[in-house]
Amino acid sequence: MNIPSSPINVYRENLSFDPDQTKVITRFFQPSKERQDNIIQRIMKLSDNEVDQILKITIANFSDRHDNIKRIFKTNFDKLNIEIDLSLERRLLIGSYFTMEYAIETASLLNPSIVPHPDQNEVEEDEKRVIMSFRAVGEGHMSSIVFREGIIKANGSLFIEQDNSKLELGKINDDLLYNKKDFVLKLKEINSYESVKSILNNLLEKFSYAELKESTGRFINKYKNDKSFNSEAIETLIWFAKSNIEIEFDEERDLSGRVIFPRSKGEIKALEDARFVQFQEVDGSTKYYATYTAYDGRNILPQLVETKNFYRFKNNTLMGGGSQNKGMALFSERIKGEYVMLSRNDNENLFLMYSNRINYWEKPILLRMPTFYWEFYQIGNNGSPLKTEEGWLVLTHGVGPVRTYCIGAILLDLDNPNKIIKATREPILFPIENERDGYVPNVVYSCGSIIHKEYLIMPYAVSDTRSGVAKFNLKELLTCMEAC
Repeated sequence: MNIPSSPINVYRENLSFDPDQTKVITRFFQPSKERQDNIIQRIMKLSDNEVDQILKITIANFSDRHDNIKRIFKTNFDKLNIEIDLSLERRLLIGSYFTMEYAIETASLLNPSIVPHPDQNEVEEDEKRVIMSFRAVGEGHMSSIVFREGIIKANGSLFIEQDNSKLELGKINDDLLYNKKDFVLKLKEINSYESVKSILNNLLEKFSYAELKESTGRFINKYKNDKSFNSEAIETLIWFAKSNIEIEFDEERDLSGRVIFPRSKGEIKALEDARFVQFQEVDGSTKYYATYTAYDGRNILPQLVETKNFYRFKNNTLMGGGSQNKGMALFSERIKGEYVMLSRNDNENLFLMYSNRINYWEKPILLRMPTFYWEFYQIGNNGSPLKTEEGWLVLTHGVGPVRTYCIGAILLDLDNPNKIIKATREPILFPIENERDGYVPNVVYSCGSIIHKEYLIMPYAVSDTRSGVAKFNLKELLTCMEAC
């Protein structure tokens, strides 16, 4: 293969993040009502002794793979809404028949990002503890967000801590309160508001999911026979609520055991390409945000996840005319008092947006069109901009001949990021021969990099199958860029 020549030295780390088929979670599995009843009737015919023996074997087979497997079976039994008075053992056994395992990484582990860990205790002076996120893809191309922890050494090399934790989906916070104004904005945006306005009018400015369900139920009972009744708008209202949730994990569980998995109708197929960034507020406090794309098999929904500690996450839907496509990436601080976001609103060009609300985006400004041969098909970002003394460093991806993905860079003015100072004429990272084959051939792609000392460390996906890490000298990169 004849490959282009990178304008700078590329140091590929001897690291490979490969899909792990042993990474499994449990899911509630419910067939048709007829089959469900047949299964339960068969179990009901078992003697108590048979129930005890089968349950004992089942628990023994799965207790090493999942924490508190009895609780999982009990929870799934409860979802069946069976009103017969049964022994605990029979309820647990029934629950086990409506439980399935799902391997979250069987297809690929891709599109990583990297941020400083909130805990930098017990780290050497010249080292930095980091958190990496990945898109994990399993059966049916369903994808979730997973994590790894590591340390960047003084020489820029990345050391990853051992990953052997059981997986946890986390618990949804039922006490989360919603803001009515966010519902009004989004429902107006998608032309559903008028049909459900009276449901929202019966709610306080902040309301719970239980209150929403109660108001919705009263509305349905009152208007279900009315000609103007719009069941689709009601489904959209509930869908929006379920897309804005708070998830909490066991603080004591290793980070690699926490999985942000599709929970709602709008994201049932995928949580795609989380771009994590450590955000610094004006008062010096920090929190973490990640833009990602929810996907239901047909439609996409730009989302924003927020966390301070990586065990409690709040998911919010991004709103406004600027939040209509993939590839949004938040700057790590406000500029002139406003949040700033990169985007690819038309699926071809790179845009910039400003907002005084982090979840509402309008009026995208064209920043850069495809310029060089390796990005003629489209250009986008590879994660949040990195602040340097010379400007905002944006790693970009370009799509060229035979839909080959390469990575380059542009540099934006610190105070006026609308202005491009310089760019790399040639890609700095492209698929070499042993990186060309995979689920989607000829692709290198990243969702976030980090600067440590004099190095730029970029985790990147290899042909949508596995991930690796590349290291660059930051000064060399900035020097090789050409003025625009």
